[in-house]
Amino acid sequence: MTIPTTKLGSTGPVVGVQGLGCMGMSEFYGPTDTPEALATLDAALDLGVTLFDTADAYGGGHNEELIGPFVRANRDRVVLATKFAIERREDDPAWRGVRNDPAYVRSAVDASLRRLGVDVIDLYYMHRRDPAVPFAESVGAMAELVRAGKVRHLGLSEVTGAELREAHAVHPIAALQSEWSIFSRDVERTAVPAAAELGVAFVPYSPLGRGFLTGAFTAAEELSQGDYRRRHPQFSGPNAEGNALLVEPVLKIAAARGVGAAQVALAWVHQRAEVHGLPVVPIPGTRRRSRLAENTAAAGLRLTAEELAELEPIAGRVAGSRYADMSFTSAGRE
Repeated sequence: MTIPTTKLGSTGPVVGVQGLGCMGMSEFYGPTDTPEALATLDAALDLGVTLFDTADAYGGGHNEELIGPFVRANRDRVVLATKFAIERREDDPAWRGVRNDPAYVRSAVDASLRRLGVDVIDLYYMHRRDPAVPFAESVGAMAELVRAGKVRHLGLSEVTGAELREAHAVHPIAALQSEWSIFSRDVERTAVPAAAELGVAFVPYSPLGRGFLTGAFTAAEELSQGDYRRRHPQFSGPNAEGNALLVEPVLKIAAARGVGAAQVALAWVHQRAEVHGLPVVPIPGTRRRSRLAENTAAAGLRLTAEELAELEPIAGRVAGSRYADMSFTSAGRE
C-alpha cells in the first residue's frame, strides 16, 4: 500500500501526503548509518513518499550531495525541495547568518543545482527571512529563477501570515514550511489562516517534536554529545521534566490503539488539513526504514474527537522555547 496524494496548494505539484525530511542524514542527530539512510530514500519512494526535503545549510551542502544520486535516478517521480538563506561557517559550526539579497539568491541556487546534479529544483524555499530585505527584492529574485527555468515553484519558511501575503503578491507561493506539531502551534495564529486563504500548502517540519513526542528520549542528557537537540531549551532541566509529562496522553492513545506514538503525533498533524482547510504535508525526518514504515502508516490513522480533545491543551503547557535563539523564527515578528 502507498500513501494518498495531495496538491501543494493551488499552484504546486501533486505529492504524497507525507514527505521525508533528509536533514538528519547529514548532521544534527548524531552518527548516521549512510547505507541505511540511502536505503530509506528508496523505501520512501516505494511507499508513495515523493516530496524529499533538503537544504544547502544541512551539512554545509553535504545533504544535497548525498541525496543527489537518488534524485537523479528517480527524477520523474521525485519532487525535490531545497532551501537557501542560512549561512554557516566551517570554523564555527554553531554560527548562523541569514542572506536574502538577490545576488545571494542567484549564487545559492546555482550552487545547489551543482551539488544535486540536476537542471531544475521543483520547490525552492527561502529558509529564513531577513526583514531588512524587502520581499519585492528577495522573492522577486526567486521569481527570476522560475522564469529562467532553474526552479519550478517557490516556498517560504518561518514567516508570518502578513509576510506570506506580501510575498504571494510578488509571485505565487506554493508552500509554507514551519514547525507545527502537538507541541508547537504558534503558526495557527496568522500563518495557517493566511495559507488557507491564499491556496498555499503547509509543510510542517519537526512534526514529531524532534522525536520528543515519540518518547524516544525524555531529556537532552540522554542524547549523544553531537546531537544539536542538547541545546534546545524544551529538552533541558526542569523544562524537560515537565514536558515529558505532557507526552503521556500521546503514549496512552498509542498504547490503546496498538500503534506507535509517532503515528499518533503525525495523525494529529494530518488532521489539521480538515480543521484549517488547506493541504498539509508533514516532513518527518528519519534515517531508518523501520521508522519510515511507522511514520507513513500515520496517513491512514484517524484520531477520534475524544482523542483530539486529550491532545488539544498540550501545546499551551509546553515549557521552554523551540530554539535557544528564537530570532531565527517568525515568532518575534508576529
